[in-house]
Amino acid sequence: MGRQIPGSGWPGNLQDSDKEEEVVARVYNFSAGPAVLPEEVLKEAAEEMLDYRGTGMSVMEMSHRSKAYETIIKEAEADLRELMNIPDNYKVLFLQGGASQQFAMIPMNLMKNRVADYIVTGQWAKKAYQEACLYGKANKIASSEDQTFSYIPDCSDLPVSEDADYVYICENNTIYGTKFKTLPNTKGKTLVADVSSCFLSEPVDVTRYGVIYGGVQKNIGPAGVVIVIIREDLITEDVLPGTPTMLKYKIHADNDSLYNTPPAYGIYICGKVFKWIRKQGGLEAMKAHNEKKAAILYDFLDQSKLFRGTVRREDRSLMNVPFVTGNEELDAKFVKEAKAAGFENLKGHRTVGGMRASIYNAMPIEGVEKLVEFMKKFEEENA
Repeated sequence: MGRQIPGSGWPGNLQDSDKEEEVVARVYNFSAGPAVLPEEVLKEAAEEMLDYRGTGMSVMEMSHRSKAYETIIKEAEADLRELMNIPDNYKVLFLQGGASQQFAMIPMNLMKNRVADYIVTGQWAKKAYQEACLYGKANKIASSEDQTFSYIPDCSDLPVSEDADYVYICENNTIYGTKFKTLPNTKGKTLVADVSSCFLSEPVDVTRYGVIYGGVQKNIGPAGVVIVIIREDLITEDVLPGTPTMLKYKIHADNDSLYNTPPAYGIYICGKVFKWIRKQGGLEAMKAHNEKKAAILYDFLDQSKLFRGTVRREDRSLMNVPFVTGNEELDAKFVKEAKAAGFENLKGHRTVGGMRASIYNAMPIEGVEKLVEFMKKFEEENA
């Protein structure tokens, strides 16, 4: 099963030479990442695959030093700056290595005093904390691990270290489905935030952060790109001894993300997604869209007699919704039958089990409505 939509129409895709256009079966993809992308963007990329705007080649084949590619990456940065209202004293970097490489790159570049404070609210913040311990004194000043990361701790008056170089959070926890609704009180220290799974889902005040970064494969583009938005005063030559050239923010900032060959095609897709978000009405429109989708699913979970959410209500993510039946065999049955019905990637992360629906920007409201319809039917049959 799945949705039937017109395909690209390329002759090489046709199963029947008498057909003018292939009909593609698209599933509802609830993957946490790599995740669903806007169909409009995918179609545009398909149309430009063999010939990007008269160049006679794909962006995949294009020199990153060419005028055509220079335009692509500059437009992408300009559109992101407009979407997020990024001030001029912040650099936008398109890098490789994913969010996980930033776990080391951040302390290497920012840990001047060899001290940093971490708020651990999930697996990724925990991994970042563990990595920082390799470079200096990393302090775990708050954690929600005592309740399987099912809530966000009170961060209004934390024991922030006097000599901390920064305070670190993972703002939206992909695995556990929690979200910081209020940023922590860092008591004047620089805030560093991993926003991988809530990137561009709602308006953000960039000035409240020293560094915002995220892998794009959840809400913006294909895996292989990480975007780092960093205040200029944090970009210096003064990095930890032994920091590789490729892991210095200054190198990438001074070379406009073109010090080496960047993840060129991934950045090109990101640029298209930025334009798509602008076309939808920007981040305010995205927030309204995401709140509407999430409400449909959470409202059902709150009244269901079979399914239940796993996150404290006030800390629920708009992007990642974990839920369970309370019975592992029934969870497995649900995932199997959902897949057969065209709902993909609903299995929960291996560390928590159950189910998880990731409903990023590109997931249409119809997808969540159809999922809830299926869940109601499953509940009736398995109550």
